[in-house]
Amino acid sequence: MSTLDLARELGPDLIALRRDLHQIPELGLHLPLTQERVLAELEGLDLEVHTGTGLSSVTAVLRGTAVPRGEGPTVLLRGDMDGLPVTELVDVPYRSRHEGKMHACGHDLHTAGLVGAARILSRMRDQVAGDVVFMFQPAEEGPGGAEPMIEEGLLSVSGRPVDAAFALHVSSSEYPLGQWFARPREMMAAADTVGITVTGAGGHGSQPHRALDPVPATCEIVLALQSMVTRTFDSFDSVVLTVGRVTAGTKDNIIPDTGEIAATLRTFTPENRETAMTSIRRVAAGVAAAHGLTAEVTFSEGYPATINDDAEYALGLETVIDLFGEDRFTERPLPEMGAEDMSFVMERVPGAYFFIGACPDEDYQHAPDNHSPIAAFDDSVVPDAAAWLAEVAIRRLRRPA
Repeated sequence: MSTLDLARELGPDLIALRRDLHQIPELGLHLPLTQERVLAELEGLDLEVHTGTGLSSVTAVLRGTAVPRGEGPTVLLRGDMDGLPVTELVDVPYRSRHEGKMHACGHDLHTAGLVGAARILSRMRDQVAGDVVFMFQPAEEGPGGAEPMIEEGLLSVSGRPVDAAFALHVSSSEYPLGQWFARPREMMAAADTVGITVTGAGGHGSQPHRALDPVPATCEIVLALQSMVTRTFDSFDSVVLTVGRVTAGTKDNIIPDTGEIAATLRTFTPENRETAMTSIRRVAAGVAAAHGLTAEVTFSEGYPATINDDAEYALGLETVIDLFGEDRFTERPLPEMGAEDMSFVMERVPGAYFFIGACPDEDYQHAPDNHSPIAAFDDSVVPDAAAWLAEVAIRRLRRPA
């Protein structure tokens, strides 16, 4: 049987697993119920299973028998497992039973798909020319689970370095059900957090001349940062700086001592990331100084950019087309400005990251996006996800490292 035949045979069980997981979303690094369920699903598959020490991760290694042990390459397949702090408003029988938590990004589908890939490859072990590492990861939504898994030995768990890595993501909108999409090179952006504190001297609202009012300067910095981006960076080399929070003061007739800005910075290259950080500091300090104030800027580096390797992307695309047909793939014209911590793996290992539409609504262009409390996912795509992960691993292992 082919990977797709096996995936369709396993489909009802994988969809049932997804719906069970959907009811028990957990957040962050510690997902004990999800980890327990994944371990139960992998039991009996002749895998070398490891659990994380600092997080509820599961890593499983399958040893293929198409080559002598230790002679083939190693491929990593990843599925993230965590949910979001969102109250679910989707009316389905398997809605979340954990108040204030929801699988609003479809990670329950990813987990079920990766379990499916493990089952398929276990049954096709004689066609697996190397080792496969299954990466069940917590905390993709934050604070990030890929880095601690790498620190705990993920990329050498098979006894030798991973040669290639693959992952996928479902989408609740934008593309129709079952449509695969991706693009070469830049797939998703790096995401960093920017904090700016403007400091002056407070006073009475009736006498602003006796104070050093940080509010006008804070507002000017917000506007100046938008101009800085458009005048510093090539419009065809995307840099996005979004101010999400501006706070100052406690009452209408009190001039505060400080104003605060919180923003997110999205870039695709280390050079633009560094230039943006330098420019933000310069603009904030300059505008504040013009008002006789000071500005302190802090950066919290988040996930790096997710960059598809040319060769691994070509393999992922070939696999989609051969399994599902050329009409089931659309090349995305522009990168996603969202971020993804699979990027930490793909910084170290060449890999490819693909998407598949899981929107149950025919009007997919106006459907709620991932992370919405009314985001819905059609889990009929889970067997397709399992088949692609399994097939891309088999094909990659046939290619020399």
